[in-house]
Amino acid sequence: MSSLDIEEVRVLGDRVRVLAKTADEAVACPDCGIASRRVHECCERTVADVPVDAREVTLTVRVRRLRCENRACPRRTCREQIHEVLERYQRRTGRLALQVGAVVRELAGRASQRTLRALSMAVSRHTAIRMLLRLPLPPQRTPAVLGVDDFAVLLRPEPGNAERLEAWITAVRAEDLPHLHSFIRGLDQDRAAVIAGLTLPFHNGRTEGVNTKTKLTKRQMYGRAGFELLRHRALLGSSH
Repeated sequence: MSSLDIEEVRVLGDRVRVLAKTADEAVACPDCGIASRRVHECCERTVADVPVDAREVTLTVRVRRLRCENRACPRRTCREQIHEVLERYQRRTGRLALQVGAVVRELAGRASQRTLRALSMAVSRHTAIRMLLRLPLPPQRTPAVLGVDDFAVLLRPEPGNAERLEAWITAVRAEDLPHLHSFIRGLDQDRAAVIAGLTLPFHNGRTEGVNTKTKLTKRQMYGRAGFELLRHRALLGSSH
């Protein structure tokens, strides 16, 4: 909040209220980019901020609506915005939103509501879900090495997979791929079971890990969310 001038801090029992105003600086018009200090009017915005000493903090800021100096600009007035403090249409500061987002990413609805209340950052479960859905999904990665994809071809059980596995292991050992070398050492520890899994149709090990993780996520939200939220959490979990 270095861009604000703090005027007063009031401690009201289990709450803290901070009164502030914006600095008397020129602000660029969002349309034409010309800076202006001509004040059209002032108004107050109140947002929640990170708690202090287990007390909820509210920040009330007197902001200016400025008149654009460019007569040709279609935007006659504009309200000043303070990045990460007073974002447009938001009721929380940027740093509080980051902390709440970190909790809802892991716990979703009611669980995050209870945890955030204990941290003096109370939100409803519906708000927690909305903030979870606003989190950006991780970008899809383009693989730099296709060695794992070559191994994935072997995951459909077929009689000739034992020979293909040997050829794949020989090829990987000749490359500078330390992570795959570690994977191969794990295969060597139980080669018979690996070959059985790649050649026989009676196994489900390739799906159990993903299923267990998905079931855990679903049970955390049982009766409180639908497919859209489940899909969003599953895709977020894929970035770990």
